[in-house]
Amino acid sequence: MPDLIEPHVRVRESFLTAVEESLVDGRMINEDSMIARWIRQYGDRWHTEAGFAEFVDHLHADATPDAPRPATHVPQSTWWLVEGGVYLGRISCRHVLNDWLLEYGGHVGYEVRPSARRRGHATAMLRGLLPHVHALGIDPALLTCDDTNIASRKVIEAAGGVLEDVRGVKRRYWVPTSGM
Repeated sequence: MPDLIEPHVRVRESFLTAVEESLVDGRMINEDSMIARWIRQYGDRWHTEAGFAEFVDHLHADATPDAPRPATHVPQSTWWLVEGGVYLGRISCRHVLNDWLLEYGGHVGYEVRPSARRRGHATAMLRGLLPHVHALGIDPALLTCDDTNIASRKVIEAAGGVLEDVRGVKRRYWVPTSGM
């Protein structure tokens, strides 16, 4: 059974394989995606143990308010879904919303590696994350997805997401975090 854990160096090889899968798949890689930012920042060195440890340390530090980050970014906590030593996906919670996140990005972002999709992992990650989101004082949480992303719509709705509206290409849902 998969576990939601804080990022850890022990899954380095599996994580890097998942990144390669995502690059081949192409669906999660765009200029603004989380994985694209990680590749730009750490892709030149995370193949080494020291470089990957630096990347994991960055993810842990990113949850603190005073961590260095671009002016447009907010503190966020990241968890990885793993089964044994196999990285299956990631989910992140942004602690606060800036103007862009309020319109487009929301509190939560997630992705599942291509070879692990269609197995309920995104739904499990979101359900597992909601108590952490609640502990941050967020209730309800804003989640968004592209209007055409039926899989994400189903994940959000399965977690109790209530559609607020559709703004351009983005569907905006509010998901309760209490009682999860």
